[in-house]
Amino acid sequence: MAKGKISVHTDNLLPIIKKWLYSDSDIFLRELVSNAQDAVMKHKKLVSLGETQNNVEYEINVKINKEKGIISVSDNGIGMTEEEVEKYINQVAFSGAEEFIQKYEKEKDEKSQIIGHFGLGFYSAFMAASTVEIDTLSYKEGAKAVHWISDGGAEFEISPSDKSERGTVITLHISEDNKKFLETNEIRNILTKYCSFLPVKIYLTDGTEEDKEITPINDAEPLWLKKPSECTEDEYKAFYHRVFLDFNEPLFWIHLNVDYPFNLKGILYFPKLNHEFQTIEGQIKLYNNQVFIADNIKEVTPEYLMLLKGVIDCPDLPLNVSRSFLQNDGYVNKVSSHITKKVADKLTGLYKADKDQYAKYWDDINPFVKYGCMRDEKFYDRVKDVILFKNYEEGYISLKELTESDVKEVYYITDIDAQSQYIELLKSEDIKMVLLNNMIDNHFISLLEYKLSGIKFKRVDSYVSESIKGTETAEEDQEKLTDVFKKLLPETKIEVQALKSENVSAMYVLSEEARRMEEMSKMYGNIGMMNFPKSEETLLINSANPLVKLIFEITDENDIELLCSQIISMAKLSNNSLTGEDKKHFIEKTSEILERIFKN
Repeated sequence: MAKGKISVHTDNLLPIIKKWLYSDSDIFLRELVSNAQDAVMKHKKLVSLGETQNNVEYEINVKINKEKGIISVSDNGIGMTEEEVEKYINQVAFSGAEEFIQKYEKEKDEKSQIIGHFGLGFYSAFMAASTVEIDTLSYKEGAKAVHWISDGGAEFEISPSDKSERGTVITLHISEDNKKFLETNEIRNILTKYCSFLPVKIYLTDGTEEDKEITPINDAEPLWLKKPSECTEDEYKAFYHRVFLDFNEPLFWIHLNVDYPFNLKGILYFPKLNHEFQTIEGQIKLYNNQVFIADNIKEVTPEYLMLLKGVIDCPDLPLNVSRSFLQNDGYVNKVSSHITKKVADKLTGLYKADKDQYAKYWDDINPFVKYGCMRDEKFYDRVKDVILFKNYEEGYISLKELTESDVKEVYYITDIDAQSQYIELLKSEDIKMVLLNNMIDNHFISLLEYKLSGIKFKRVDSYVSESIKGTETAEEDQEKLTDVFKKLLPETKIEVQALKSENVSAMYVLSEEARRMEEMSKMYGNIGMMNFPKSEETLLINSANPLVKLIFEITDENDIELLCSQIISMAKLSNNSLTGEDKKHFIEKTSEILERIFKN
């Protein structure tokens, strides 16, 4: 049996780090600034332990010298000795941050603000630079400044440095194909993207020292790190406007502040939507120790919460080696479940505190609530009692109130204008109706019918109940009306009824089940529905209507055909299905009728 050690050649490893480890080329700046922050946080820790002192304000400086083609990132943190440079820089994947945490932060519950873990971030500098230099001076008494330089290969040089102040300066000689990183706006955008909330002040300098920006580029104390009791409504709104560049007022928000069983901070906002699914891509930003990782990581925030906007900072999340994506594991699922529960708790809390105020939010938040119920059974169970329905011409009724009533058939409206004749018909019999005019509602009511036994949802134009029938129509009258309309519509099912409301001459009806099947067939392009026959509409003729009664009084066959044709067109017009040739025919026949009236 042979044993040995697997060898790793830096000549092969460094090109992989430079080109393939990180998803975006601009991440090099995030890594270098994060390393600078770690250096500062290490020094702060040592000061708190009494092992050293500090008499200057901690800061990180990013400087651009376009003329010389260089960018530098400097800090006044812990610095390094020559031995530490050999140890942490020359050994790829040896993490100085990890070693420091193990030595000085032994308490498991102690929150660490040190970011680095893998010892690879520094080498991302070669993604943008042809040559990288380090000048560093350790905080240790009697330490000498060190200069390190490499062109990204396996070789380096170490020599004395003239640096006189504690800390480290990383200087990047930007390569020819990365000159865009010498533009101030480009660097500012990168820093804003990744480092807006780092706990150490970051300054950007363009050219000479006199050009240093007075105001830090970051907010070192972001709102989500404060206790909810310490934050004002104006602060929440200002943070929302600044981070998401949305100058509409958010409806409300949830402040996440968890220390156990994991460390989770953040703020989730419910935005006001200008139109349905406006923010389906969402803006939930994930941070790790205040460093931006990515937008909309679905492992942490389920897709149905992507209608929200917010920030989540969870230092305990298991990131991959490039700190760009999450490692999938049970821990991530626990964080995701907790966020979902907090959202559900917020909704139920708002409802219980002030139902009327909650109802004002409903039109904006209902798409995401319904989608969440469809995607997550636990979420449905938590919010089912605060699902609302908007009554037509009235207020709101909750799902709980609906299920506790005697109603077994819920009539709903999807288009008030197109379904006006059906609405008037049901109103005349005092039948309550609810508005369900979102794209998602057709699927949502199917879920409710599955969950709630005994309740059926029926669109107002899909069914005419027995309660709105009038007196019986004579059999011979039914036969005549059926025959005359069959001549014009041989393929259509004709039904004759006398309705209590005389205002409607005819209407198209389609059973709820058939209509839903037809809509599903259209949505999925008939895939998997080839065995279902095409839905059949029924033209319902109201024999109590004065226009329909005229059919029995007119003797001229052409006049009867003209009248029936108009009745059919009006039914189509009310059903919003009068298009093309039908519309042209309707206009022509209407003109003919008007001409006859005024000539006589």
